[in-house]
Amino acid sequence: MSLASRLYSGNPGFDFRRAWGRALVVSLVLVAICAVSLLTRGLNLGIEFEGGGVWEVPSADLSVAQARDALRPSGNDGARIQIVTTASGSRLVRVQAGVEAVDESEVIARALAEAAGVPVAEVSINTVGPSWGDEITRQAQRALVFFFIAIAAYISIRLEWKMALAALVAVAHDIIISVGVYSLFQFTVTPATVIAFLTILGYSLYDTVVVFDKLRESSNLAGTANRFTYTDMANHATNEVFMRSVNTTLTSLLPVVSMLVVGSWILGATTLEEFAIALIVGLLVGAYSSVFVAVPVVVFMKEREPANIELRKRIEARGGSAPVGTMPTRGTTAGPAAPRTAAAPAAPAPATTTHPPRPRKKGRRR
Repeated sequence: MSLASRLYSGNPGFDFRRAWGRALVVSLVLVAICAVSLLTRGLNLGIEFEGGGVWEVPSADLSVAQARDALRPSGNDGARIQIVTTASGSRLVRVQAGVEAVDESEVIARALAEAAGVPVAEVSINTVGPSWGDEITRQAQRALVFFFIAIAAYISIRLEWKMALAALVAVAHDIIISVGVYSLFQFTVTPATVIAFLTILGYSLYDTVVVFDKLRESSNLAGTANRFTYTDMANHATNEVFMRSVNTTLTSLLPVVSMLVVGSWILGATTLEEFAIALIVGLLVGAYSSVFVAVPVVVFMKEREPANIELRKRIEARGGSAPVGTMPTRGTTAGPAAPRTAAAPAAPAPATTTHPPRPRKKGRRR
């Protein structure tokens, strides 16, 4: 069958065993890059976390350099300045500064109004104290810890503790890479971003649990006719659910991409952009980790169990595992199929004679 036919049938027949080692190397490199970026560059936290103020002044021609010059006398020329276009098409100059600038809020507003040539009343001011951001951070950390504990307990009870450990490794992998992307590109981290991060963990675990459930079902056939190791069964289970994971991810990505393109780029809703970028990164990384991180971690631990070690030795003594695509299914027996021969003509059934049943005599009841 061609690749398109195999993908359409839902069982592509890939040999994931060859890709798992390389994928883990790629994951380690990405995690290292993201970790170094987080340690050196950090995150570009919004004012909701660090506290500070945001000033927006409508202007059709005020540039970033002119706004910075206007803020220099007050010592706030180091503030973050952006040009923003609203949904109605109006142009705004946005200035974001830290907590130290909150006390000079009116001074900054007057300077921007004079530079833009508009009344001070048209300058919008939004200030946030650092205590509110600290509270959000603590709540997010508590939610993450509770999430890890609940997932570990559920998967341990539903499947087994080794699969729970592998799922947590995959989730940690997703978190580091997703947050690392925000650090590398210095995207602004807002409460909407945190909500998106917590949301993508659910998507990631959904794919992982689906793969693990199929893996547990297929592992019951491991050792059939001493031809299939646990790694073979993991490869078989991954093939069976691979297209399901791809279709689920694509279906989830379509509305998120629409949210990013229509809601953010066309309508100008920057909050949707922060939420959508986090979801897109998380969905892609989560789909990848469920196949190329979680499964090989489970295989690494399971192949070191005494029963699976003994099984592998027996299979290697018999010449190795069966090739890909010859996995057994429930109700079938693994082993070479019997050669087909021409069917012999069926012998005629012997003639039988039927007789009507004899009538029963009516007797008196005793």
